[in-house]
Amino acid sequence: MIVSFGFLPLHFQMAKQKKNKKWYNNLRSKYRLVIFNDQTFEDRLSLRLTRLNVFIFVFSFGIIFMTITFIVIANTSVKKYIPGYPDIDDKRQLYSLNILADSLLLDIEKKNRYIASFKNIFEEDPVQINYDEVEITNLHYDTIQNIKSINDSTLRAEFENHSMHNLYFNESGQFTNTNENSISSFNFFTPLQGIITSRFNLMENHFGIDIVTSHNEAVKATLDGTVVFSGWTLETGYIISLQHERNFISVYKHNSVLLKKEGDHVLAGEPIAISGQSGELTTGPHLHFELWENGNPVNPEEYILFN
Repeated sequence: MIVSFGFLPLHFQMAKQKKNKKWYNNLRSKYRLVIFNDQTFEDRLSLRLTRLNVFIFVFSFGIIFMTITFIVIANTSVKKYIPGYPDIDDKRQLYSLNILADSLLLDIEKKNRYIASFKNIFEEDPVQINYDEVEITNLHYDTIQNIKSINDSTLRAEFENHSMHNLYFNESGQFTNTNENSISSFNFFTPLQGIITSRFNLMENHFGIDIVTSHNEAVKATLDGTVVFSGWTLETGYIISLQHERNFISVYKHNSVLLKKEGDHVLAGEPIAISGQSGELTTGPHLHFELWENGNPVNPEEYILFN
């Protein structure tokens, strides 16, 4: 066996250390970048650089460039031109289209079932019912309790008070009068629901009442009768008067439209005019209603409930 030992020459080791030291120091070695005119050799620009400065500049420039590129792509429409980049608007639109398609399919299925049911009826085929889809609930009606509240009782009483002067008929369709010789035996129909602003006053020659209501409300006949006057006057505008039994006359003034003409027979509660504010003696939409018995005016509030 031959064993040999070798050693590197001393000058080779010194050269290697010198080379390593030179590479490290070269990072800080200064260089000059000169730009000069090729014809006149005049210096245009002169920069003093080192390798470390160049590396730092290139690295910083790369970081800044990538940051600006990311911001531009994220905040502008440039991202749409990048292959494979997802679009939020497209996702929303796709989600909406999926919901719409699902709704359309469900609607088509329901219509198909509806048409199939009609087809079975026309073909006299028994209708097939899928009881698995029918929700059956056992309701115990015997345990339901009808509890009357205070508000319900108050409403019932108020309604009965409002309708106490409405028309009442017997089984033969005639009025049910307790005393035919008394005016209170008549069942007067309320011509118009509203607020009374001016009441009956013989001292001021106000032979009726003024009822304020909303515009274009229907004015109804208070009793069965015949139209004896339907026309226009300068002071009270459109007027209609009805002749009733036992020499009763009802007068309706300041209407905007008259629905009946002279000679027409009307029933109690039948619309005969539309309320308004025609004529010079008016301050707004209202009805002036008068009730006369044997040529004498009577107070309508004593026999009719208006509000």
